[in-house]
Amino acid sequence: MTRIGVVGHVEWVDFLPVPRFPHRGEVLHAEGGFLRAGGGGGVAAVVLAEFGAEAAGSLAGFGVDWTTGAGEPVLPLSLTIGRWLLERGGLLGTRTEVLLRAVPADAPAATCLDLGRDLARRARRVAMLVMGDGSARRSTKAPGYLDPRAQRYDADVAAALASADSAQLARLDPALSAELMAAGRASWQVLAGAAAGGQFRGQLHQVAAPYGVGYLVASWKSL
Repeated sequence: MTRIGVVGHVEWVDFLPVPRFPHRGEVLHAEGGFLRAGGGGGVAAVVLAEFGAEAAGSLAGFGVDWTTGAGEPVLPLSLTIGRWLLERGGLLGTRTEVLLRAVPADAPAATCLDLGRDLARRARRVAMLVMGDGSARRSTKAPGYLDPRAQRYDADVAAALASADSAQLARLDPALSAELMAAGRASWQVLAGAAAGGQFRGQLHQVAAPYGVGYLVASWKSL
C-alpha cells in the first residue's frame, strides 16, 4: 500500500481588538494584540496536527462558499487546497492511505526535519504533496510590501526544488524566512527530512509571483 502525506503550513494572522466596529473613515485605537491561525487552522495552530483524509476544509473565511471533505471545516488553507488536489486526482476513496499534516510556519527546522523522517518511515512507499508559499514580499503591492531580498530567496528555493536538493532546503534560515514572510519554509523542510539520504530527480514546472507572493510548482521522482 502507498501512503500519501499532505504537508501544509498554518497561516498566522495578527488580530487587534477594538471597542466596536468603526464607522467609515474612523480610526479606533487597538487594545493590545494577539496571533491566531488564519482560515480553518485554529486547531492545528497549537500543535503539529494530524488529520485523516475525511477531514474538511473551507474557503468561507476567504469569501468563497466552498467546502471539501465532510463535517465541520478544520483544515488550514494549505491542507484545504491539498485535499482538493488529491480529490481532483482521484486519490481519495482508494486503497491509498492519506494523511494530512499541518506544520506551524514558525516550527524549528530540526522539528520539521524530524517530522519528515518520521513520515518517510511510516510505509515502504510514501508519496508527499507539500504545500507552501514563497515570500510574500515580492512587490510593493505584496502583503508584506517589497523586500529586495525576497526575489533571491525564492530563486534559491526554486533552484533547490528543481535539483531535488534536500540539503539546501534543510539549510533555509527560519529567521530570514519569517522576515520575508515565506510561510512554506517549514513544509519544505519536512520534505527535506523525508528525502534525506535518497536520490531524486527534480523538475520545476512553474515559478510566479502574482500579487507579490512567490508560488512554485515542482515534482520529485525517486531514482
